[in-house]
Amino acid sequence: MEYKRRDKHNYYLDIAETVLERGTCLRRNYGTIVVNNDEIVSTGYTGAPRGRKNCLDLGFCHRVKMNIPRGERYEMCRSVHSEANAIISASRKELIGATIYLVGKDYTTGELVQNASSCAMCKRMIINAGISQVIIRNDHENYTVVDVNDWIENDDSLSGEFGY
Repeated sequence: MEYKRRDKHNYYLDIAETVLERGTCLRRNYGTIVVNNDEIVSTGYTGAPRGRKNCLDLGFCHRVKMNIPRGERYEMCRSVHSEANAIISASRKELIGATIYLVGKDYTTGELVQNASSCAMCKRMIINAGISQVIIRNDHENYTVVDVNDWIENDDSLSGEFGY
C-alpha cells in the first residue's frame, strides 16, 4: 500500500476544521487558522465575546429568530467571527503576508458551508491586517484560494449588495 501524504493546504484546512468544533453559534460555526512562513500563528472560532453568554448557552440565536438571511445584519450577531478572533490573537508583524485558512459548518446539519466566504466586516479586517490570501474549504479535498488584493480591487462594498 502506497502512503499518500496530505497536501499542505488541506492539512491546514483540517486543523481549521478541528478549531471550528469549539464554536458556539447555533447557525454556522467557522474555524480559522493564520499561517505565515509555514507556521501556525493563531487560531479563532466563532463565539461570543469573552465573559458574555454564547448562543449555545442561551439556547437561541437572535438572527434565526428574526429570520435574517446569511451574509446580512451581522451587527445583530452575538458572536465574534473566527477570522476576527484569529486576527485579534496575532501581532501585526505575524499577519503581514500571511494566509488565512477558513472552514465553516452548518450547526444543524453538520455539513460544510457551501460557497463560504468572509463577511464584509471580516474582509475589511483581513485587508487591514495585511493578510495576502484566504483559502476556503469547499469539501474535504477541494478549496478556493482568494487573493486578498482582489477584495481591494473589486470593492464589493460599493455595489450595495448584501450577503456572499
